[in-house]
Amino acid sequence: MHDNTSRTAPEIEAPEHERPLLPPPSPPQPARKPQKRRRIWPWILLLVVLALAGLYWWNGRGKSAAAARTGGGRGGRGAAGGAIPVVAVQATKGNIGVYISGLGAVTPVYTDTIRSRVDGQLIAVHFKEGEQVKQGDPLIDIDPRPYEAALLQAQGALARDSALLANARVDLSRYTTLLAQDAIPEQQLATQRATVAQYEGTVMNDQGTLDAAKVNVAYCHITAPITGVVGLRLVDPGNIVHSSDSNGMIVITQIQPISVIFTVGEDQLAGVLQKVRAGQKLTVEAWDRDSKVKLATGSLATLDNLIDQTTGTLKLRAMFDNPKQSLFPNQFVNARLLEQEKTGVILLPSAAVQRNSTDTYVYLIQPNDTVTLRNIKVGTTDGEVSEITSGLQAGDKVVMTGVDKLEEGSKVTPTLQGAGAASK
Repeated sequence: MHDNTSRTAPEIEAPEHERPLLPPPSPPQPARKPQKRRRIWPWILLLVVLALAGLYWWNGRGKSAAAARTGGGRGGRGAAGGAIPVVAVQATKGNIGVYISGLGAVTPVYTDTIRSRVDGQLIAVHFKEGEQVKQGDPLIDIDPRPYEAALLQAQGALARDSALLANARVDLSRYTTLLAQDAIPEQQLATQRATVAQYEGTVMNDQGTLDAAKVNVAYCHITAPITGVVGLRLVDPGNIVHSSDSNGMIVITQIQPISVIFTVGEDQLAGVLQKVRAGQKLTVEAWDRDSKVKLATGSLATLDNLIDQTTGTLKLRAMFDNPKQSLFPNQFVNARLLEQEKTGVILLPSAAVQRNSTDTYVYLIQPNDTVTLRNIKVGTTDGEVSEITSGLQAGDKVVMTGVDKLEEGSKVTPTLQGAGAASK
């Protein structure tokens, strides 16, 4: 017998259709290279687009710079593409003032607060608030009857004592004659002389009482002490007023003439003092708060006698006739003292003067309607007009409006402003 346990049975291969399916082998690594190239090409395309855009921008910038250098800038457009329209002004010959400016306030020369001098009831008011009154015009009446009664008493006392004095003088004359005839003693004559002196004193006292009563009656009828404008009424008819009242009944302020008190720096006083001591009359102008409207023209009246050490300024008073009452008490003004007037100088509107960090210049219009930059020197400036001390002559035309488009040699089409624009 054969021992089958020690032998191994031969393996039998399963049919092909019964074999298990195995996963296909992985492709070799080099096969992924084409896929990597497909992922990189969009980035390459983006870089190319950016490079083309940068090149286009750089070329445009270079052309702009070249155009600017060759006349394509602000001035070049006018030179190559047509004339630039501008507004021109003409330098003229005229006068300009040298002014000293200072802050000031309108100050009345006289301001009176009307108070009662007697006690009593106010019975009549003869003015309207804000009315112009003249010196001596009736203003207020206080009940005079108590004072008229006192006046009558004083008159009676004076009459009585005057009669007694007259009788005493007659007796004195008689006693003098009798003493000469030794008809009376000397002592009687001396007594009569004393009686006469006593009555003389009584009459003088009565006269004083009478005068005081007359004054009180006059105080009951209040008149305007100055010519001016009355303010708001502070009492009404029927009110009881007293001589001890601290508040007044009305305030009268002189308006015509009126003064302006202003200050100037101590370093500006030398020229002013020299002219004042020489007897010159200096003109002062009063302008509004914004220095745009001239309110009145007057003259310098006086200077204060000391300099304020805290501010280094001196107070000056100028007088104004104020016919239109354009100056009002306590109004703030800008005062301008005319120290000197320059005549026959070259004048130009200040708006035509150009400045940079180093120079002061204008754009001068030449006969061929091109502009050239001309350096100038400016002297006195008065508002919108400036004095040109060098660089221009009367009749020269310069650009006032449109200078931002100009450069040396630009062609312009000027429109000349009125000849009065540069004159003052």
